[in-house]
This record gives sequence, C-alpha cells and structure tokens, in this order.
Amino acid sequence: MSRGYAALAGITAAAVAVGVAEPVAVLTGPRSAPLIAVGGLVVDLVPETLKHLAISLFGTHDKIALLVGTAVLLAAIAALLGVLAARRLRIGLAGVAAFGALGVVAAVTRPGAGPAAALPSLVGAGLGALTLWAFVAGPLAPDLWSWSPPAGARATGRPEKHGADVDPEERRRFLRGVGALAGAAVVAGFGGHWLAGRRGVSAARQAVTLPTPAAPAPAVPTGADLSLTQLAPYVTPNSGFYRIDTALVVPQVDPTTWRLRIHGRVRNPIELTFDELLARPMVERYVTLACVSNEVGGDLIGNARWLGVPIKVLLDEADPEEGADQVVGRSVDGWTCGTPTAVLRDGRDALLAVGMNGEPLPVAHGFPVRMVVPGLYGYVSACKWVTELELTSFADFDAYWVPRGWSAQGPIKTESRIDTPRPRNKPTAGPVTVAGVAWAQHRGIRKVEVRVDGGPWREATLAPTVSLDTWVQWSWRWDATPGEHTLQVRATDADGVTQTEQRRPVAPDGATGWHTVKVTVR
Repeated sequence: MSRGYAALAGITAAAVAVGVAEPVAVLTGPRSAPLIAVGGLVVDLVPETLKHLAISLFGTHDKIALLVGTAVLLAAIAALLGVLAARRLRIGLAGVAAFGALGVVAAVTRPGAGPAAALPSLVGAGLGALTLWAFVAGPLAPDLWSWSPPAGARATGRPEKHGADVDPEERRRFLRGVGALAGAAVVAGFGGHWLAGRRGVSAARQAVTLPTPAAPAPAVPTGADLSLTQLAPYVTPNSGFYRIDTALVVPQVDPTTWRLRIHGRVRNPIELTFDELLARPMVERYVTLACVSNEVGGDLIGNARWLGVPIKVLLDEADPEEGADQVVGRSVDGWTCGTPTAVLRDGRDALLAVGMNGEPLPVAHGFPVRMVVPGLYGYVSACKWVTELELTSFADFDAYWVPRGWSAQGPIKTESRIDTPRPRNKPTAGPVTVAGVAWAQHRGIRKVEVRVDGGPWREATLAPTVSLDTWVQWSWRWDATPGEHTLQVRATDADGVTQTEQRRPVAPDGATGWHTVKVTVR
C-alpha cells in the first residue's frame, strides 16, 4: 500500500475512534470523551509559559485553539500509524491501543470521574483498531498495484506492492470505504455533541426566577458611561464578558440536584440546596472582575451587576475555627481556588452569586452558583460552578494554581488602559479625545494621568462610578499635532499609590506597567 493511502487509512481510523466515542460520552459525561479528557490533562500538565502564550495569542478562544491543535496533532500521528501499519500491522494496532490507554487514563483521573469514564476511549480505540485492520489487511484493503516479485514478500506471506499499475475500481472501493466510515464518524461525533447539548441545563436555567434583592444595587450615576466609540461600556454585557478557566467543556449543573457544602475547620458545617440559597436575603452589587492573566492594556476584565448571598453571612453561621485562614472554593469539576478567610469576612460585597446583569448566571459563567469577590484576581476568588467551601489554612493546602507557580494570594493591582485612540486609528490633527478605564477594586481610583511623547503628565477627567469595587471611565482632551506620537496612562488609587512604570509579566501575581499606545495623527 502506498504511503498516501496508508496515511488516509490511519486518519480514518482516528476519526472513527473519536467520532464513536462522542455518543458514548453522552452516557458517561462529556469530560470522558477522549479529546476533552486528553485536552484536560494537557491543561493540567503543560508548562505555565505555554499557557501564558496560548492566552496571549488566543485570549478567550484558547480552549478552542487547544482542541483544534489536539485534533490536528492526532491526525498527524494517526497518519504515521497508518503508514507503519501498512508495513507491520501490529505496530499500527499497538499505537491505537496506546492512544486508547492515554484516553482511559486521562478520563478516569479527572476529578469526580468513575470507572465508567473509561468506556468512550475503550469503545473508540476498539473500533479505531478494527477500522485500521479493515483498510490495511482486511476486506477494505486496496489492491492498487500489480504484484512485485515474491522476493519483497512480508512475513505475512503477502507480497509488497510497487509500481504504478493502479486499478481504478480498487481505488474507488477504497475511497468509498474511507468516505463512508469518515462520514459515519462525523455524524456520530456531531450527533453525540447534539445529544450532550440536549442533556444540558439551559432549560433549567430558563426556569429559574431570581428573587428580588433585599439590598438592590445603587443606580449607575448619570455620566458613568461616556458612550465613546471603542471605549469599553461601563457595564459589560453577559455575551461580551471574558471567560478564562480550565474547563474544556462547560459543566452542566442541574440546580435541582446542586448542593453547597461549607465544611472543614468549622464548628457548624452547612449544606444548602439551590432553593434554600434562593430563599435567603439577596444582595445586588456592581463588581468588576479581572483575570490575573490580563496583560497591561488587555481585555480580560469586565464589570457586571451580580446578585447573590453574602459569603460572610454563611461563614459566620459555619463559625470557622481559629487558624482557618483560607476558604477553598471547589468547582464541580474539581478546580480549586484559595481565598483569605479574612477578606471574605471584612465587610466587602463578596457573594455567592446566582444572577448576572438581571438574569440567572449564564452556564459558561458558573450557573447555578459562583463566587464573586471584589479586589482579588479570579484565580483566588471567582470559583464557578461552586459546590464546596472548605475552611482550611494556607499552610495546609495549595489551591490549583499555587503549585503551578502563582502566588497564594492575589490582590488586584492598580491599573489603567487606553481604549481610544488605538494604534490602528489615524486621528486628524486637532482636538482628540483620549479615553479608557482604570481600576483598583475595593480601593477605588483617585486620579488618572496621561502624557504624550514622554512630556508632562496631564490629569484626565474621571467619570462617576457606582462604588470602589468597579472600574471607572476617564477621558482627556488632546490637541493633537501631525506625526507619530506615543500616549501613556497611569492611575493612582484612593490610598495614594500610583501604578508602577516597571513592566512585569502576569506571573506570579498580575502584570504591571503603564499602558502605551503609538498613534499616527494625520
């Protein structure tokens, strides 16, 4: 068999394995599908530098990029296995078995997975191996060339094929087999994905009626949103809110079966159902969340109106023991974040949120319940799909990101950003509005300053804001002259601390530096 046809046989076998595994995963959980399980293992094991690179390149599309990259790599390896199988069938089958074993290990080691999670990879590998055999040595194996002299015969007794005397009918039969099985694999894969969606919780979310808050959010002041082109709106719509997490498939948590456990080093452990949580007095607040992976000038930040139960009230009821200085939020998929107990009890509006901008939490943003804590980066506070709050200590437990090189505690740094003009813009000489956002959650922004070409700092005008826990829009009028110019911005928080010029990467506790934009004025 030629290398091209052998490679095609290997790719078809891989497509069958992955495609068939999808509908099986409908029964065992979407995280047990081989691509998702292996992708999750990659997320856990890949070096932090590569994760930073993926986020910087793809932003909130990093998960799609990972899955596409994994599929492309799998196709390349499958093609190689097909070529090897044409020479020695056992080598190709061994490769398929190895990938099946990898899928099994990845699936069963996911948090909360049971033995059944191995089933999609086992079924997929079995049918993939059968497909490879059928195309290489079985009934679908092509006889595309005239036989060579027996001297080149393989140990199986079947001679090697050489030459260019192609039998068109054999070629058509082979390609029809490839097309039929590949098509069936695609149908199975998309069918499994569709069935998984049917088992989702979108209908359950739509059935949730949010309670009226006992403490409504303050009204957004007039003028808080400058409504300028390219300037981020004061309130980020749910559809545009950034999403950075480790979940390759969004967890589907049924609110009727959801439970929250508050346990560990507490004197009064608590367990709540979703209805019991909704029955408690609700607080509504505007809070700006930021990802620690946000580069200087980045957009991994957003402001929303959250509805939820104050975490302080629940912790006070649970009555933490002395020395329990960390609250570990645990997601349904096993992800953890460690939040200082003192921060959750110091009076700030830390919430177990059930609503976002007037509607139940979007599934991708933590439905039915997530944590929202002003003033801390998300990796230490914003646990989505939360099912546990465990009281422990920083000395006794490291949450997910800490062993991977990130700081155990992540207070948000004072930062600012220029939204307009942008580098690709070419404003006309004369009055130009320079505008952006600045943030220092739970401290607030005292002033924002802008300078041009390294000149003197000029104070910008701050728009009104709801509270210290949200970002603030700012603007400054610039009398622009023709040519190339460099704009820079810096903010000073309410404690009088001005953000540093020193450029530092996002690891281990957030990027620093002044946002700089180069523009050409016509």
